Amino acid sequence: MTSEGLSYTFPKAERLSGKREIEELFKRGSSFYLHPFIFRFLKSENEVHHKVIFSVPKKKFKRAVDRNLLKRRLRESYRLNKHLLHNSQHFYYLGFVYIEKEIVPFSEIESKLVKTLIRFAKQIADNED
Repeated sequence: MTSEGLSYTFPKAERLSGKREIEELFKRGSSFYLHPFIFRFLKSENEVHHKVIFSVPKKKFKRAVDRNLLKRRLRESYRLNKHLLHNSQHFYYLGFVYIEKEIVPFSEIESKLVKTLIRFAKQIADNED
């Protein structure tokens, strides 16, 4: 915890891991595109915090080393900026699917992820009113 009361952790409880929940997110969830990824979201019924999954397609990155690097960068940028979502009344399943064909630097991933979270926060705030 920092002095502002923000937690910069990313515990297992915040990771979307159940097969049924993941299928539900990708079948029924809404989405929007913001380069370099597609962001999917679905309102969850009984969760106490947002649950997140990060995906990098094997079709675009054959080497596991590259996929893992991108997922680490996505997780780290989410971990540092997840406080942007703490104003919502409800909790969501969130999915980030990386679709760029090349490896993008961390600074660009983080800036785009922040823009995505701000856009999502604004969208759910409009829906809750």
